[in-house]
Amino acid sequence: MTSTVTTRATEVVLPGAVEPSGLEVRTRDLPAPGAGKVILRMDATGVSFAEQQMRRGRYYNQPPFPFVPGYDLVGTVTAIGPGVAAEIAGRRFAAVTKIGAWASHVLLDAEDLVPVPDGVSAAAAETVVVNGITAWQMLHRLAKVRSGNTIVVLGANGGVGSTLVQLARHAGITVIGTASERHHETVRKLGATPVDYRAPDMYDRIASLAPDGVDAVFDHVGGAGLKRSWQLLCKTGTLVSYGTAATKDDEGNSQLPILKLFGQLKMWNASPNGRHAYFYNFWAGHRHLASFRRRLADDLTQVFQLLAEGVLTPQVAAEIPLVDAASALVLAESRTVAGKVILVPEA
Repeated sequence: MTSTVTTRATEVVLPGAVEPSGLEVRTRDLPAPGAGKVILRMDATGVSFAEQQMRRGRYYNQPPFPFVPGYDLVGTVTAIGPGVAAEIAGRRFAAVTKIGAWASHVLLDAEDLVPVPDGVSAAAAETVVVNGITAWQMLHRLAKVRSGNTIVVLGANGGVGSTLVQLARHAGITVIGTASERHHETVRKLGATPVDYRAPDMYDRIASLAPDGVDAVFDHVGGAGLKRSWQLLCKTGTLVSYGTAATKDDEGNSQLPILKLFGQLKMWNASPNGRHAYFYNFWAGHRHLASFRRRLADDLTQVFQLLAEGVLTPQVAAEIPLVDAASALVLAESRTVAGKVILVPEA
């Protein structure tokens, strides 16, 4: 039975390029869902690197201020519009939104929902929505790393990094992971060999662990270190760049680091050396919406299955109420925690 009732939603708003304390909390009425739409009550959302860049106005192709951030969420369907199967009401799903998920309720297309397995908590599922899709696609669709290969994961204690390590180890891949020394034990438990990213000879240490080169490097840092990542590759290796953390605090045009990165990767790919360099774009292929949704759902379903089976251990750094999103953002940006900072409804 479709809903004709409006829903009162609490939202966290990013009003401009502000410090975390500048986030605003507001309430508004969401309309009853129209054809093909649902209302998803947020059970868990999270703080990703994207929101950290967005608050500085430095995320590539972000919308103009003000807007509600929040890249993904896990929630329960509370209202459905015409044409939506009645049986999904009351069930838990995940969705990728890019923006808008830092809210108590979100209006979504039903076709963007991916079922969450029974027995998997909302917080656990939230750790592997965008992080899991990103890690799976980079490892298996882009780099196509095989069992017996060796890879390097920069930021192996982070949201994407920790998921990538676990997926790789499950696939029989050897992993060298960078992290600050305080997180080395966590990285070891995930199955990777840790290297201190603060060490001035970090790349030399990695090279000593894989003297013949590695089959893939997954680099979210960018900047000057990207060339060193490229030099770690074996003769047929693949570099996957998926961020520009090194320039997150730089002033000026936010698109310039990405454009420079594209130019560098194109130059390397033009060299006849057998190696490959890619930039991973989560939204690649979004213009072909049906196939994009199908690929996203297929990959997330596989990741969720591994989570349900215990192959993946959810890395939850903290669970913080939505209305205290400022504190959650400060914690995520402190780089003192392992895993993902989760926002949850108020108690």
